[in-house]
Amino acid sequence: MIIETGNDYIAALKGNQPGLFQDVKTNFIPDSTVSLINKGHGRIEKRRVSICQSPDDMRFWPGLKTIIRVQSERQTIRHNHIKVQNETRYYISSLSTTAQEFSDRIRGYWGVENKVHYVRDVTQGEDASRIRTKPLPQIFAIARNFTLNLYRSQMFENMAQAQRLCSFGLDTLKQF
Repeated sequence: MIIETGNDYIAALKGNQPGLFQDVKTNFIPDSTVSLINKGHGRIEKRRVSICQSPDDMRFWPGLKTIIRVQSERQTIRHNHIKVQNETRYYISSLSTTAQEFSDRIRGYWGVENKVHYVRDVTQGEDASRIRTKPLPQIFAIARNFTLNLYRSQMFENMAQAQRLCSFGLDTLKQF
């Protein structure tokens, strides 16, 4: 449906597609690779993004043009102890572009995911919510998203500050 509507996709490949996942792991031969190093938040992360743009011997997948492999090594330093974590992730895409472009797109997606989930969990307390009876969880998720969009449309960058300001009263909230 994505391809039929003229759009493209980049999708994480996990165990829910075991045949395709195994084909990718077995037959992945990189055409090009880009290496990146990021430092911040008490950790150093090294990433190698490799792409295979002519996937042969793969199961059929609609629109598949590129397979992406992201190998990451994350070093965290705490109390003079270095903890190293290695991870390999695979993605499939209908796009045909460079390893650098895929790296930027994947990294950008996780930046958005982390930003939204962090705000919803920490600022709005979503994980601590005891609401379990359907359809209330969906209704409250919509309300949380609505408030985040409202705050962002008012050019707030700090969602906790926006929430505190709006909690002063209904008159303040009406101004938005």
